Amino acid sequence: MSLIKSTVGELLEEQVNLYPDHEAVIYPELNLRKTYQEFNEMVDQAAKGFMSLGIKKGENVAIWADNKPEWLTTQFATGKMGAVLVTVNTNYQAKELEYLLKQSEATTLIMAESYKGTSYIDILKQVCPELTGAEKGKLNSEVLPLLKNIIVLSDNDYSYSYTWEEIMDYGRVVSFGELEERKKTLHYDDVINMQYTSGTTGFPKGVMLTHYNIVNNGNQIADCMKLTYEDRLCIPVPFFHCFGCVLGVLAAVSKGTTMVILEQFNAEKVLQAAAEEKCTALHGVPTMFIAELNHPDFSSYDLSHLRTGIMAGSTCPIEVMTNVMEKMGAQEITIAYGQTESSPVITQTRTDDPIELKVSTVGKPHPNVEVKITIPGTNTEQEVGIPGELLTRGYHVMKGYYNNLAATNEAIDDDGWLHTGDLAVMHENGYLEITGRIKDMIIRGGENIYPREVEEFLYQHPDVLDVQVVGLPDERLGEEIMAWIILKEGKQTTTDDIRKFCEGNISRHKIPKYIEFIDEYPMTASGKIQKFKLKESAIKQLQK
Repeated sequence: MSLIKSTVGELLEEQVNLYPDHEAVIYPELNLRKTYQEFNEMVDQAAKGFMSLGIKKGENVAIWADNKPEWLTTQFATGKMGAVLVTVNTNYQAKELEYLLKQSEATTLIMAESYKGTSYIDILKQVCPELTGAEKGKLNSEVLPLLKNIIVLSDNDYSYSYTWEEIMDYGRVVSFGELEERKKTLHYDDVINMQYTSGTTGFPKGVMLTHYNIVNNGNQIADCMKLTYEDRLCIPVPFFHCFGCVLGVLAAVSKGTTMVILEQFNAEKVLQAAAEEKCTALHGVPTMFIAELNHPDFSSYDLSHLRTGIMAGSTCPIEVMTNVMEKMGAQEITIAYGQTESSPVITQTRTDDPIELKVSTVGKPHPNVEVKITIPGTNTEQEVGIPGELLTRGYHVMKGYYNNLAATNEAIDDDGWLHTGDLAVMHENGYLEITGRIKDMIIRGGENIYPREVEEFLYQHPDVLDVQVVGLPDERLGEEIMAWIILKEGKQTTTDDIRKFCEGNISRHKIPKYIEFIDEYPMTASGKIQKFKLKESAIKQLQK
C-alpha cells in the first residue's frame, strides 16, 4: 500500500478540491456548520494571522483548550504555515503547564479562558505573575523567557493577550502569495505536532510527530473503518489526545468525511448529536460508551444510522461491545491500539471481524507497519503464542522526543524498532493480544497515568516519607489509582489531607481514589519494592 507524501495542509486542500460544498465541520451545540471550502478559508485566514504575529516555520505553538472550533482551525492552520502544534492536556494545573511550556520552548500559547469551572487565566498567572501589565506579543516571563504571545479564546479583552478575532483580522495583512511561499518551504517529513507523554521516569516527554506520521496514520485508520465522504463521524474525544486529533480529525479529513464535534464529552449530547446529525460513526473510550448506553433516555434516540467507529484507550468488556454493536447498531465498530510515539495506531480490528476478535485482541497491524514480539529487553523474537515485548517499525514511528536524545535512543533502537514497553502475544492469525505493561502505566478511563509522576508529586507533601502508586482494576474506568504511603515519624496525616494537597495542584484524574498508610513495603532480598504484592493485597481488600 503506497504512503501519502502530503502535509496536513495539503490533505485538507485535496478534500476541498474533491468536495468543496460537502459539510466538513458541524458543532451542534454552537449551531456552526462549515463546508470544506468554508472551513479551508477559515484555516487560511488563521494561518496568515499566525504569520502576521511573526511566528516562523518550526516554532512551537501550544494550545490549551477543549474541542473548540479554534482548536480545529489551528490544527490545520499550523499545518499550512509550518508551526509545530504542541497539545496541552485540558486537566493540567500550574506545575504541569509550566513544565510543558518550558520544555517545549513554546513561543505562543492559545488558550481557553476556563475549563469546567477552572480558570486557565488564574493558572497561567501562577506560572507567569508578569502577565498582569504585560503588552500583547511582549510577555516577558522570568520562568518562560521564550513565551511571547498569548491568544485567549474569549470575548474578554485582556491587555496581555490577543483575541481570536484579532488573529483573523491580522490575517488580512498577510497576502495569499506570502502563505503560498511559506507552504512551499514545508516538507512532509517536517515535525508538525508535539504531544506530551510520560515515561518510566515520570516526567512528560514531547513526542515529535511529522506530517508523514499522522497523515498516513489517519488515512489507514479511516481505511480500517471503511470511511468515505458519505460518512458522518461524531467526535466527543479530546483533541489534545491523539484519539481526537488523529483517529478523529485526520481520519475524517483523509476521506472528506463530515465531522460532528462536541467541545466536551457529555453522554446525552453525544446521543443527541449522533441521532440528529444521522452520524454513521462514533468514537470513544469504553467508559464513554458505557455512559451512553446507560443514559436513562438512551432508547429515545434514533441511532439507526450508526455503522462504525473506534473504541480505544482500554480493554473493552464483551457485554459493552455486544451492546454497542446490537443496541447502538454499530456492527462495524473497530478496536485500535497504539501509543503517542507511534502516531498513534499500530494495530486495529477490521469492520468485518467477529465480536470475539474485537474483545480478545487489539486487531492486526496496519499496512506498512511491522510488529514483532520479543523477549523483553532484547531483539530476540518470541514464538507465536508466547508473551513478550511488542516492538514496531515503520512510517508511523515518531521522529523522537523533543530535546531528549537519551530517551529517544532508549525508545528506538539502531534498527528503527520502537520498544513499546507493552507485553503482547501474537496469535496464529496475526492478531495481537495485549497482556500487560512492562511500564507500570495506569489507564484510567482512556487517560494514561504514570505512577512515578503521581509519586513525585506526593513526595512533596511535608509529612510523606515514601509513596508507591499502583493501578487497581475498576469496572467503570478500567483502572483506578491507589497510593501506599509511609508517613514520617510522629505525623498524623489523614487521607483527606492528602486529597486536599492534590486538589488544584495535579489533574483530577491523577488524584488517587484509594489511599492506604503503611509502615513498610514488601521488599526483595536486594531491597527492591515489590509493587505487585501491594497490588495483590489491595485487590484482596477490595474484594472483601
